[in-house]
Amino acid sequence: MFKNVLFLSASLAVVLSAAPVAAQTEIAWWHAMDAELGKKLEQIASDFNASQTEFKVIPTYKGSYAETLTSAIAAFRANEQPAIVQVFEVGTGTMMAAKGAVYPVYQLMADNGEAWDPTSFLAPVTGYYSDTDGNILSMPFNSSTPIMYYNKDVFEKAGLDRDTAPKTWADIENFSKKIVESGAAPCGFTTAWVSWIQTENLSAIHDQPFGTLENGFGGLGTEFTFNGEVQAKHWANLKKWADEGLFEYGGPVGGPDAAPKFYARGMRDLHELLGRARWRHQQCQGLRSRLRPPALL
Repeated sequence: MFKNVLFLSASLAVVLSAAPVAAQTEIAWWHAMDAELGKKLEQIASDFNASQTEFKVIPTYKGSYAETLTSAIAAFRANEQPAIVQVFEVGTGTMMAAKGAVYPVYQLMADNGEAWDPTSFLAPVTGYYSDTDGNILSMPFNSSTPIMYYNKDVFEKAGLDRDTAPKTWADIENFSKKIVESGAAPCGFTTAWVSWIQTENLSAIHDQPFGTLENGFGGLGTEFTFNGEVQAKHWANLKKWADEGLFEYGGPVGGPDAAPKFYARGMRDLHELLGRARWRHQQCQGLRSRLRPPALL
């Protein structure tokens, strides 16, 4: 459920050990952070570089998460991989299975005698990027969680309490009906990252697995189980709400597809990423809205 992780490639240790003592070692860092988050990442690298003279981290934006992961795989095959790659959780299985391509963080720390405390990270974060023995394979860097925006002005136009957000999916359905029927907005809600939010997070919130073998961490023989009663009920509801005009699909990722439906057309709910909250705030200038966690069934 956490979307971003820092992977360390095996080339890092080789570069560090081979560099002359007096020379400044350059460390390539490929990432997928744009906009405000990209500025934060650049600042982290800049601050590190200014703190010492032995190493120089060179961050490079490689595009979207998928593009960054694809570039890293292609670079490894050409033996031109960077030292560090920051990707999202969709690449977790690929990286974990890529023996020799990725230098596990726990092994990197042990091999270099670096003292570190894995328990200083949030357990749900480290758990997602650890093997079944509890060894952290990748360095947690940043994480995201779904939140819900709703338009208070649209609530008021529909005769709803502008200060009372929906807490359950039944609330979302009822509120959306009032919004559409009153003409306050063309539809009730949309969503970004539909599979991540409406399947993975839905399953986690309701303590339902979406795969066998510890949701895939236990081996390659994993089978999907997201056709369970909770998930099937929710997706049947999404289909029904779409047919009724209450829900509008914004694309598989949602970013450039779903967001304009909320900002420009005045729709009520949008599940988005907390990691881009500042960008969302800028987009919402002049729009009275409120943030809520995702709803329960």
